[in-house]
Amino acid sequence: MAFFLETLLGGLMAGMLYSLVALGFVLIFKASGVFNFAQGAMVLFAALAMARLSEWIPQWTGLQNKVAAEVLAFMLAGVLMFIVAWLVEQLVLRHLVNQEGATLLMATLGIAYFLEGLGQTMFGSSIYKIDIGMPKDPIFVLDKVFQGGILINKEDLYAALIAAVLVMLLSLFFQKTGTGRALRAVADDHQAAQSIGIPLGRIWVIVWCVAGVVALVAGMIWGSKLGVQFSLATVALRALPVVILGGLTSVPGAIIGGLIIGVGEKLSEVYIGPMVGGGIEIWFAYVLALGVLLIRPQGLFGEKIIDRV
Repeated sequence: MAFFLETLLGGLMAGMLYSLVALGFVLIFKASGVFNFAQGAMVLFAALAMARLSEWIPQWTGLQNKVAAEVLAFMLAGVLMFIVAWLVEQLVLRHLVNQEGATLLMATLGIAYFLEGLGQTMFGSSIYKIDIGMPKDPIFVLDKVFQGGILINKEDLYAALIAAVLVMLLSLFFQKTGTGRALRAVADDHQAAQSIGIPLGRIWVIVWCVAGVVALVAGMIWGSKLGVQFSLATVALRALPVVILGGLTSVPGAIIGGLIIGVGEKLSEVYIGPMVGGGIEIWFAYVLALGVLLIRPQGLFGEKIIDRV
């Protein structure tokens, strides 16, 4: 039982990180109605900015306080992501208002390749480290209930808590603010939203800025765990099954979908993996997402599309 709980908790903590990356996809889709293939590149670009700025700031300013340098690097990386979001809206999206979804999809692919190349040009292509002070030593809990206790990685726990707080704040933003309601209106119909006075350009800038902050936090966490390298862009691919499972239009779906995928991967690898030769953690999420697509194409929490003729 202790081992099962240990695996379950590990899956829940990994699932929160998947949910955080998946939220970036949901944010852009709700605002523009297009799947944002640039989200992985945004995570990579933000992580590169955070890692390199934390190295450069002490050299530029002579600041010796490591915590202050990391905080300043995070703030500057956030400003940089805001600038990137503004440029994307000004140079790309503004000229594609009311265009076909396929056109917007190709635009996000172009943005992805551009950001990857720009990140390599600005920050280099080596492997970098982000140290945000999260403890890496494991701890044992419930040792009075279970013999030997349950082993929990402190870094995973802190990362999951950070992701959970950000996910909660974003959920409140969508549900309780006027901007969140305007964003949902834009997602339903661009032309109708414009006709009642909702400024489409401003909404797109806001949502890309929020998605940039989400990418920064996700890049910071994943970079701290895995190191900042160009393979970090593929982390977003791990969130694709989460979005499919939860639904492209549902913030709660991204959260619950991430938890389901995280727990499913860990449990399947431990209990089913030995029977099928291992490696199930790599493809389990995609098989689960495919099964959901066959039964409920809009996802577990997505809005059902009804076409009237």
